[in-house]
Formats: sequence, C-alpha cells, structure tokens
Amino acid sequence: YGFYTGFDSDNSSGDFSEANHKVAEMLDLDPHQSNRPGKHNGETEIQENGIKRHRTSLPAPMFSRSDFSVWSILKKCIGLELSKITMPIVFNEPLSFLQRITEYMEHIYLINKACSHADPLERMQAVAAFAVSAVASQWERTGKPFNPLLGETYELTREDLGFRFISEQVSHHPPISAFYSEGLNKDFIFHGSIYPIEAEPRGTITLELLKHNEAYTWTNPTCCVHNVIIGKLWLEQYGTVEIVNHSTGDKCVLNFKPCGLFGKELHRVEGYIQDKNRKKLCVIYGKWTECLWCTDPTTYETYKKNEKRGGEQKKLKPSEDVIKSENDEADDMPEVQDTVQFIPGSKLLWRINCRPPNSSQMYNFTSFAVSLNELEKGMEAILAPTDCRLRPDIRNMENGNMDVASKEKERLEEKQRAARKERAKDEVEWHTRWFHQGTNPYTGTSDWLYSGGYFDRNFSDCPDIY
Repeated sequence: YGFYTGFDSDNSSGDFSEANHKVAEMLDLDPHQSNRPGKHNGETEIQENGIKRHRTSLPAPMFSRSDFSVWSILKKCIGLELSKITMPIVFNEPLSFLQRITEYMEHIYLINKACSHADPLERMQAVAAFAVSAVASQWERTGKPFNPLLGETYELTREDLGFRFISEQVSHHPPISAFYSEGLNKDFIFHGSIYPIEAEPRGTITLELLKHNEAYTWTNPTCCVHNVIIGKLWLEQYGTVEIVNHSTGDKCVLNFKPCGLFGKELHRVEGYIQDKNRKKLCVIYGKWTECLWCTDPTTYETYKKNEKRGGEQKKLKPSEDVIKSENDEADDMPEVQDTVQFIPGSKLLWRINCRPPNSSQMYNFTSFAVSLNELEKGMEAILAPTDCRLRPDIRNMENGNMDVASKEKERLEEKQRAARKERAKDEVEWHTRWFHQGTNPYTGTSDWLYSGGYFDRNFSDCPDIY
C-alpha cells in the first residue's frame, strides 16, 4: 500500500480541478455477478446495514486518465517532500483507504475453511491462502484510494458472508488505519493496523480462530508501483511474509518474488509450512494474481530437479471438477487459463475471483469492491457520522461529478487542518473513538486494539469531520 498515500496530503492547494464528467449511459452488468443475499426462512434477509441485494455496477464509469501526465505534475513538485505532493483527483478511485482495507474480507470463505479443519496443517494452508488473497484485489488497481481523514470510520456488515467489520483512522501523521472484524457466528476475530506510507510495510495482522484457540500473525508484503513517470502503471508485491501459529509453533514462510530483469518471476509466490521443529510439512506455490497450490516437499523437489534437466512441464488447464473438489465457492470462481506451472498431485488452496464485466470501466474493481461505497436509503440513520460512505468528495467522484469532488476534497482537507490548529492552540490531544494503542498479546509489539462498543451505535460523541 506504500504508493497509495504517497501522492496526497492535507496540504492540497486545489490547483487541479477536472472538468465535470457527464455520464453517457449506465454500465450494463451481468446481474448474476452480484453477491448472493442472505436468506432466512426462504426470504431475503435485511442486513443490519439495510441492504438486501448488493449493487453490481458503479453509478458512473471512471474518468479517463489519458489526458493527465503524472510526470508533468511531479516536475512542479521538485524539492517538495513526498507527503506534500498533491495528485489531481483523477488519479484516485472512489473509495477510502479504510474501504480498501475491507477488501481483505473478499475471500472470507478461506477463514471459514480454516475454522472447519481439524488438522492444524490444513488450517495453516487456508490461513496462508487468505493472507495471499488479501493482496489479490490490488491487481491492476492503479488508482489510489482517498486518504482517510483523522477520525474517519468504515463499517461493513455482511450477514450473507457471516462477518462484520469496523475500521478507524487513528493517526494522521503518520497515517495509521486500524481495523477489527469478527464472525457473526463467533468463530473468528481478525484485526490489525496498517501504516501505508512506510517504505517497508508495518503493522501486525492477527487472525484468531476461536474454536481452535489459535492465533496467527503476519505482516503484508511490500507494494511497489512501476512506470509512474512513463508507460502503463503496474503493481508488484514483493518480500517475505511469515505467518506464525502461536499455539502450535507452526510457521508459513511465503516469498513474494520480485519481477526480475525479464519478468520471469512476475507475481510469483513460493514458500513452505514448517512445524515447531523446522521440519517442512508442505510447499506452497502460485501467483498472487491467480491461484495458490500446495504439495509435499519431496514431490516438489523431484519436480524442480526434473525441470532443471529440461523435463516435460505441464501447464494447468481450467478444470471445473478440480475447482469444485477444492473449493465450496466454485460458483464464484473464474474460468480462466492459469499461467502457473502445475505440479501433478498438488492441492488447490485458492483461486482469484472473477471480476465483473466492464471492470476496466470501474477502476478494475472486483464485485466485492463495487459494493463497498453503496449507500441505500435509510442507512444514514444507522451509520456513524464519520463513515466513509458519507464523504462528499468520494460520493461525487463515484457519481462522475469530478469538479465538485475536487472542491469537496479541498474543503475537507482545509477543515482538517483548521481543526488540528485549533487543538494545538488549546493544547488539546486527539482521542481515538473505537481503538486504543496497546500491545499485541501474541507478538508483544505495539498495536492498535479495538475498544469495543461500536455496534451499540452510540455515536453522540463522534467528531464532525465532513
């Protein structure tokens, strides 16, 4: 996430205002791509957030970035700190960073799978797949999310998927976002804090499987955006991710490989799971943009030796039978040709969800992402006044009103600056509402922990940020 907050700040001068983009027509999307609504006694269940069926398209297609040069903007900013550079809103996507974090939950079926397994090795395999899937939604997402304002929040309740989620922007300098999610069946807790502006990712991600009394922790890989100056923007994830099971001592080490000179390692992920005695239990391989497989270490080493000798290589062919046998969510799986070298006998751990038709006109959003800024009638009475859905700059951008969105963004940032100056003058410290700074009970490192109480919906003391 390092790139996404680098070119934005609350020091916006508002110099970059885009012409209002008039929408010629609504996007025509396949209704079958929508997320399945929850059912209760044969009827559509109304969720706590009031939505029965989630939308399958945005109100307006994205604004063309072809007329804007990143380099022409950067030339004007020579000598400025990175955090002082303001990019025009056309390079954004109509989501807050808090909503982008929520996309971790797109592949929640992997948490459910981990909860259901009796074997700790299979639980670790599912958790590893979940950790990789958490970055998969970034594929081809080169628009940057809006920087959250201090005190901004986002909640998401998905009864059809079995979880609820709350996040808060707990610090502005440096920017820190904290989140907490729990299973509606009281089967898991997932929480963490993200420091997105750091060159190296910071912040601990924690997943607790309550039934098994297990806790897993890890950090995200480094995210890099290429061709900022010229050419087509593309994302790379690289670095080592270590997932630790603090109950069993098992560890999963995943190496997100850098692209390399000729792109041979592009998007590749390789790693292994070992027990507390460092014995390798299985090897994991695949691509974070496509799929993840696992096999036993002996089979993997034999295959690699044969590959070096120039032995026959088999490419995986899409197989509905394989997908269904490995994944109960087969209906949501894409029918695409994988480019991963398939090792016979491997088990499929995860495959990326299919993106909706016309995704390229919707900031390359997934079906899950399309629904995140949805605001149904009546929801405003339920949501906290600090919720991202109520941000006027994001709402106007989503609706295609780029000029208004740009002006609103400038107004909100000016309001935030004024509030900070007022607190400094009165020597008043900022107090977070839903999270507090503490110590992660499993790693012993500093972390932001959920204080509780959000879903009691007492929002009387929330700050006025919009």
